[in-house]
Amino acid sequence: MGDPAGIGPEITVKALQDAKVYEKCRPMVVGDAKVMQAAIDFLGLNMSVRAIKSVAEAQFEQGCIDVYDLDNVDMSQLQYGQVSAMCGRAAFEAVRCNIELAMKHEIDATVTAPINKEAIHMAGFNFSGHTEIYAHFTNTNNYAMLLADDSLRVIHVSTHVSLREACDRAKKERVLNVIGLLHNACRQFGIEKPHLAVAGLNPHSGENGLFGQEEIEEIIPAIQEAKAQGYDVEGPVPPDTIFAKAVQGKFDGCVAMYHDQGHIPFKLVGFKWNNEKQKMDSVKGVNITLGLPIIRTSVDHGTAFEIAGQGIACEDAMLISIDYALKMAQNKQ
Repeated sequence: MGDPAGIGPEITVKALQDAKVYEKCRPMVVGDAKVMQAAIDFLGLNMSVRAIKSVAEAQFEQGCIDVYDLDNVDMSQLQYGQVSAMCGRAAFEAVRCNIELAMKHEIDATVTAPINKEAIHMAGFNFSGHTEIYAHFTNTNNYAMLLADDSLRVIHVSTHVSLREACDRAKKERVLNVIGLLHNACRQFGIEKPHLAVAGLNPHSGENGLFGQEEIEEIIPAIQEAKAQGYDVEGPVPPDTIFAKAVQGKFDGCVAMYHDQGHIPFKLVGFKWNNEKQKMDSVKGVNITLGLPIIRTSVDHGTAFEIAGQGIACEDAMLISIDYALKMAQNKQ
C-alpha cells in the first residue's frame, strides 16, 4: 500500500480498476483496509474493499479489492501529504508482511508503492529504503537496485550513500557482482543473450587515468573478469553517452556507478512534466531489487505528498511494476 499519507493507495486503486490486471494475475493489497476504502471514496469510484486476514480468504474479483488488513491506521489522525510516525509504521509493517508472505511462498511476487524515509525513521525503523528492508528481512547480502522501462535498464553499484562514499564503493568485486545480477535479470525478462555496458565513474571514463584511477584499478579489471566468465559486456563507456545509446537499443542493460548517475537519465526518459498544468502527465519506470530470494518490483517515484489525496496521481508506473513482477514470476517458474 505504501505510506497511507502519500499517493500509494490512490495509484494502487487506479491500477486495480483495470480488468486486464485481474486477467493476468491475482492481486491482493497488503495494508489498511480503511485507507484503501478512503482512496476509493475520494476518487469517486464504484469499487469496494474486502478486508481479509489470510491469503486463502482472497477472492480476486475485479471491482472488489482484497486487502490483507493490518488495521494499523487511525483515520482520525491521517492527514494526506503529512509525514508522521503512524504512517511510517503502517508502511513499514505492510512491507514486512509482504516479505513474510513471499518467504512462506503464500504469494508469488511483491509490488510496492512508495514509502517515506523520514516517516519510517520517525517510527523507529532505521532503514534508508525498501531495498534495504527487503535485504535485511531476507538475509541477503549481494543485492542491487535495477530501474527498468522499455529498452532502458539500469543497475546501480551503490545507491543511498553519499557521493564521496559511492566513489569508494566502486570496487572490482562489487562491479563484477552487479554485472552478474544484471545479466540474470535480463534473462528473467526474456532476453536470451543480454548485451551489457558498464559506465565509467569519472568524466570520459577517466581518460586513461587523467581524471581518476578507478577505471584502471577497479572497473576495467571487473569487466575483463566478467568477459572471462562468459558475459557479453563492454566498457567502461563514458557516463555522458552510455544511456543515450541504451535508450536506442544498443545495450540490453547498463551498470551505473552510483545513484544519480543512473536515476537522472532514467527519470528524464520516463517522467513527463506538463508545464501548463503544473503536474506530471506520466510517471513511468520500475524499481526492481535483484539478488533476493523473492521477487520485488516497485514504482520508481516517491510518495508525492504535494498531490496526495487529490485524485490526480498517475498509475502508469504501478501497472508497469505489476507487469514486471508477473514476467519475473513466470520466468522463475
